[in-house]
Amino acid sequence: MTLSIQDRKSAKLHTPSGFSDNAVKDLSGALTALLADCFALYIKTKNFHWHISGRHFRDYHLLLDEQADQIFAMTDPVAERVRKIGGTTLRSIGQIARLQRLLDNDADYVEPTAMLAELRDDNRQLAGSLRSLHVLCEEHGDVATASLVEVWLDEAERRIWFLFETTR
Repeated sequence: MTLSIQDRKSAKLHTPSGFSDNAVKDLSGALTALLADCFALYIKTKNFHWHISGRHFRDYHLLLDEQADQIFAMTDPVAERVRKIGGTTLRSIGQIARLQRLLDNDADYVEPTAMLAELRDDNRQLAGSLRSLHVLCEEHGDVATASLVEVWLDEAERRIWFLFETTR
């Protein structure tokens, strides 16, 4: 059966994945919230990268740039995983703002050590979300997403470690 152009334009996005509707809803919802957190953490990390100052400026500036790149690198695989399992994901900055669980920081000035501590805590919160997502993946038998989550969790734990050691 061939769909007309009008039918194709109005058809829902649907990728057959083999997951139940409930699994798609649960997994895509959790992944989309994770994606919102990634964008929020990316912007905060870049904000601090752009506004860091002080005697360790160069080291902190480079560290935060490296970490921001790593966080941003997660975004496309997260969104594509949502689509692969049959869901839909973020469509706007407004949706990111509604879904993000990490807090923004719009302060005019933040002490460099406070920036690093805040990012450490945000990465710790992201790691917690990744652990919860891994449990959800196990519940629904989503081995591929669980595998990705394990890599992202390892990266988050490395960022936490670096930020912790830098602030000691």
